Amino acid sequence: MKMEEKDDWRLTNQEDYLKGVILVHRKYPQYPNNPERDHDHCAFCWTKFSLYDDPEHLKEGYTTMDDYHWICPQCFQDFNDRFQWKVKEAENTTEQTNQGDG
Repeated sequence: MKMEEKDDWRLTNQEDYLKGVILVHRKYPQYPNNPERDHDHCAFCWTKFSLYDDPEHLKEGYTTMDDYHWICPQCFQDFNDRFQWKVKEAENTTEQTNQGDG
């Protein structure tokens, strides 16, 4: 069941930068060119993505092509129709680790 509603607390103008974008479904990567970047948050609910051994942290989800915005599976399911995302699977390990280091 989708929880999408006009007054959903998770919606904070993400349409301005996430509507219709291509998302990549991938594991959360380690960023070798930016080792201080050790986590990200879902652009909607702020669930944490990381490589830490913490059961509350997600290890995979959906990200924009530049790895800047991450979306958890639940928010993806809840808002996919509204945002009209196009999804591709990560092609290989190199793609997963070389993006978003800046």
